[in-house]
Amino acid sequence: MIHFFRTAAVFAAILGVALQAASCSGSTEDELVVVAHRGGAMLGPENSLGCIEKGIESGAGWIEIDVHLSADGEIVVCHDHSIDRTTDGKGLISEMSYDELRKFRLLDRDGKPTDEHLPTLEEVLGLIEGRAGLLLEIKYGGPSLPGIEQACIDCIRRMGAEDHVTIQSFDDEVIIKTHELAPEIRVEKLLSSPEEFDFDKYSFAASFNIFHGNATREFIEEVHGLGKEVKVWTLNEYDAELLDMVDGVITDDPRIFTGKSAE
Repeated sequence: MIHFFRTAAVFAAILGVALQAASCSGSTEDELVVVAHRGGAMLGPENSLGCIEKGIESGAGWIEIDVHLSADGEIVVCHDHSIDRTTDGKGLISEMSYDELRKFRLLDRDGKPTDEHLPTLEEVLGLIEGRAGLLLEIKYGGPSLPGIEQACIDCIRRMGAEDHVTIQSFDDEVIIKTHELAPEIRVEKLLSSPEEFDFDKYSFAASFNIFHGNATREFIEEVHGLGKEVKVWTLNEYDAELLDMVDGVITDDPRIFTGKSAE
């Protein structure tokens, strides 16, 4: 299995266009893909430009962010549907214009306002500039506005970022629609538990990203048997046995797995 994934990684590097699809392959420590969750939430205000920069500096190969649509159609980077928890303001993202949202300051880990604002997807892509991959989680349900899949695809294409952006979601409609609208963009399926999981439904998904506490050996082996990858979330401690089985780890603190520190 390990030999297979190493071989696949070599061919992907040669082919170039297949590099993204193979970048998570392999299950050894050297090949483990480290994804900075919400930019690396232990490094700064989650989903902020400063935190994302620190996530890259920490050695994470991928940065994970969450997005919603504002009332005027801007793609806003924030985990929650509202800004109540992460900023000094209150309200639903879907009910506010981006000019309104930008006035509020992101909070640090002590709950104090910083000089950072809620960034847009375009700002994040401009900051990363291919220095890391971007794992983009599209939030849906509740007060979410329709059309976010197309908006994200348009932004990714406009920025020329198709080769280093992957879209993931818990929501089936999101990943199915994304794949239909932009088959050139890699998609991954988020899930909490493998119970009664229908892999045929997600044959187009490149990776199945599961809560680390529910990542059983049986599930991982089944996914690998289908030629797919497994990432675990959100793992914030070193687990050698689990890491030896999976292809990637999504973590709030990438330093645990890279051995590097952010400046």
